[in-house]
Amino acid sequence: MPKLMEPPPFSSVEPVTDVLHGVTVTDPYRWLENQESAQTRGWIEAQTQYARAYLDAIPGRERVHERIRELLDVETYDSIQKVGQTYFFRKRLPGQEQHCIFMREGPDGEDCLLIDPAERGTGEHTAVKPLRVSPDGRLLLYEVKEGGERTGTFELLDIQSRKTLPDVLSHGYLRGFAFAPDSRSFYYVHETIAPERQRRAAYHHVLGTPFDGDPQIFFAGDSDKLRVSIVPGEVQLGFLVYRFLEKTYTDFYLWRFDSETIPTLVIENAEYKFGPLLMKDGRILAVTDRDAPNSRIVRLRLREDLDPEFVDVIPTTDVPIRNLAVTESRIFVSYIREIKTQIAIFDLFGKLLGELPMDDGDTVRLAGGSFEEDELFIERESFVKPIQIYRCSTRNGTAKLWAERNVPFNSQQFSHTQVWFTSRDGARIPMFLVGRRDVLEGGTHPTIMTSYGGYGVPMTPQFSVFVAFLIERGCLFALPNIRGGSEFGIEWHSAAKRQNRQVAFDDFICGAEWLVEAGRTQPRKLAIFGGSNSGLLVGAAMTQRPYLFRAVVCMVPMLDMLRYHLFDNAHVWKEEFGTADDPDDFAALLRYSPYHQVQEGVSYPATMIVSGDADQNCNPLHARKMIARLQAANASEHPIFLDYSRHRGHSPVLPLSERIDALTDRMAFLCDQLQLPV
Repeated sequence: MPKLMEPPPFSSVEPVTDVLHGVTVTDPYRWLENQESAQTRGWIEAQTQYARAYLDAIPGRERVHERIRELLDVETYDSIQKVGQTYFFRKRLPGQEQHCIFMREGPDGEDCLLIDPAERGTGEHTAVKPLRVSPDGRLLLYEVKEGGERTGTFELLDIQSRKTLPDVLSHGYLRGFAFAPDSRSFYYVHETIAPERQRRAAYHHVLGTPFDGDPQIFFAGDSDKLRVSIVPGEVQLGFLVYRFLEKTYTDFYLWRFDSETIPTLVIENAEYKFGPLLMKDGRILAVTDRDAPNSRIVRLRLREDLDPEFVDVIPTTDVPIRNLAVTESRIFVSYIREIKTQIAIFDLFGKLLGELPMDDGDTVRLAGGSFEEDELFIERESFVKPIQIYRCSTRNGTAKLWAERNVPFNSQQFSHTQVWFTSRDGARIPMFLVGRRDVLEGGTHPTIMTSYGGYGVPMTPQFSVFVAFLIERGCLFALPNIRGGSEFGIEWHSAAKRQNRQVAFDDFICGAEWLVEAGRTQPRKLAIFGGSNSGLLVGAAMTQRPYLFRAVVCMVPMLDMLRYHLFDNAHVWKEEFGTADDPDDFAALLRYSPYHQVQEGVSYPATMIVSGDADQNCNPLHARKMIARLQAANASEHPIFLDYSRHRGHSPVLPLSERIDALTDRMAFLCDQLQLPV
């Protein structure tokens, strides 16, 4: 095992003290929030050199790199949509750095290249993604990103001529978009990155005319606490306005194309979830949790001078609705029931017709349907089976493989099982165990563990190259279904929401303790990983139980929970976490905020924190400040370092070579710390 011969780079302590609700809180590294200061840039460079000195010296790194390349460099498809008989999608061929946009005439036609980002000449970090096709199939709206940024530029391609139109929406956020029925114009909500130009409004743009003259058809306000989106329809548009105040409130408006009247307010100040869908026949369907915590699908019956009536089409059940897809004559609704995917089939008026058949252990996702035909795309995967995309005929029930990722991974050698453990408050929590068949039979093994625990996101079987590489080397993979997800209904989410967030951390830590107590692993062989909200999870676990883990990979995380809401648009997560502005939220956040729970003189596990300048979801200040604090406090000889890049962000669009190098670093780190064969 290589050792870091030099101490970590020096991080200047420049304390800033705040008094929040009568409590004094000192932040020693507030200066690292200034991303572009010379001091911060110099510090990042020193941290990068420090990390590379360790990572590049790990024995067997080249063998790790070669295996990661084999697993990642395969043909992939995604983002499929259809207009008429033409399919549009992204595809990346082996050896290509980025996905290209293709089209296919008919289900069995040849794939024809439309857009190759490499031809733009702007470098390997440029990525493209198809967003919308005009009703006549003539125009393609697509997004252009640089690195992992959330923002992008939005362009239109004339499909027949293969030329990009001059009607380009500049760098920013495209909150809503709809082509006009004649495809000669479009409607849009566009937030530029220039704050002085922020305006939460919808505009109408005629192709070939200047944007400066676009008429405003809907205005919500100028506040940064507002967000507007467009609901497309064939004869009318919907506008959703979200107001992020002490709670999230939703308004819904309707507007007929080319109408000279202002949009009509349909729903005002809704405190419930409301996701409308404008049907071809003029009906309005919506997914809502009003009077139905697990959600239901309703039809809006509009009434003059009265609130609309919500008429059940598909009533609520004992588990939440995860997603839906609508075709010409069917509605498909997906649920997670006892951690298994269930997809029910209804007619357009809510009559149950049956279920999609699926294999035990598979996760199945609705990938889109078309109002024009009875055709549906679904994605299937499991812990040991990479994503497969199927095209299904919803009338005759046939399914044909559309595309798959032929990852060179011998799935026959691996399996999974499920165990249950008891959390701190007595709740019973299930946990998947995945590995080679001989590893699952018993014994003590190196173990890698993750979960999510937030936003009602359930943890179901999914294929991960990260995990596949490790279980090939004899690791046991553990995935507890901790609270904060929705595996057992909305109550499972609510139990670890906002001021109850510690419940998710307790579940995760108790799962790790069970693995040790059951003899499946030991603390010196146990590693945890997670990204985004899961990065917060592993950050909390390592600061609360540092001696329980040998290694931590914490990717694009939030870690300073007292200040997270002050950056980018993170204030929209108030209902999930609470904020330090509220005294009760503040007390709960301070008790678990990983950045504030780092203690001097503690022997922390080996820690790799991953982030980058382009992250506009979980601002990279969290990673920078946490590394500085951990390095200063740590009493162990374990490496604690920052893996940082200017181009890395929250969007998974880095070029293939960088993704291979980045995953090689993570796998080499874990192989080194867990002493795995390479």
